Amino acid sequence: MTERTDEELIRAALSAARAADPRDVPVGAVVFDASGRELARAANAREALGDPTAHAEVLALRRAAEVAGDGWRLEGATLAVTLEPCTMCAGALVLARVERLVFGAWEPKTGAVGSLWDVVRDRRLNHRPQVRGGILETECAATLDAFFRAQRH
Repeated sequence: MTERTDEELIRAALSAARAADPRDVPVGAVVFDASGRELARAANAREALGDPTAHAEVLALRRAAEVAGDGWRLEGATLAVTLEPCTMCAGALVLARVERLVFGAWEPKTGAVGSLWDVVRDRRLNHRPQVRGGILETECAATLDAFFRAQRH
């Protein structure tokens, strides 16, 4: 399988976000293995499932671990997500040993990959993934802006 560009990874995450239940914030996440094969994708489902942990990243990581079949470790994997992960999701991807994180829009209010906190680069942790943020940022932010604009009307 050929290596995918970061833009292609985020486009896949945007596609996952479009599948979100209309009540949920449209965040999408996709996990790819080291060869670029898609393992799993998910959209936020907190409202749909009534589960505070049902963020796109957590759901995608859970499914990817099942598909990979190597237990909970996702070594060599890349997680692509449309929005900078929160503390829970940043912690989950560190614990899953994800090698790389690629994300779209920055989240200054709750972001834990450089905006508000920087969980993934904390030297006290035993795993620190590579990170690239701001990929297709305008497109990812527009999806979220449209959702919140509709919520206000």
